Amino acid sequence: MSKIFDIITNPNPILRKKSLLIEESEIRGKKMQEFCQDMIKAMIKKDGVGLAAPQVGVNSRLVVVTINGKPICMINPKITKKSWARAWNEEGCLSVPGIYGQVQRNKKINCIYTDPEGKNKKVIAKNLDARIIQHEIDHLDGILFIDKTKKT
Repeated sequence: MSKIFDIITNPNPILRKKSLLIEESEIRGKKMQEFCQDMIKAMIKKDGVGLAAPQVGVNSRLVVVTINGKPICMINPKITKKSWARAWNEEGCLSVPGIYGQVQRNKKINCIYTDPEGKNKKVIAKNLDARIIQHEIDHLDGILFIDKTKKT
């Protein structure tokens, strides 16, 4: 049964917890497949470009992101390489409604993850795509963009 999740907002302590790795045995299960689809639906319905499991109250290392205009589900994502070049840009977050700020992020990253079929994948992301992935992985570590905003 498909559902649209409510988005948890700051200062809920769930957003500050470090998420747990998802076991290999869970990845291909029906429950995980449905969760990935529900996460994508919630991200799209809320007009987001990314959504992390903690934002819907699940303490698991799973994010959905829009890369090249296409939503993908990343299980246990890990950034393996970051460019030296960094850039400031404005960010917002569904869990911090109405607040925006300048955040410095790496311009290019390499990220490995497992897809919902259990296949290991690698993505090389630049600019906005790299920013989205970094922002969502921060959620898995209990970090919000407001922790990184430029102080004026």
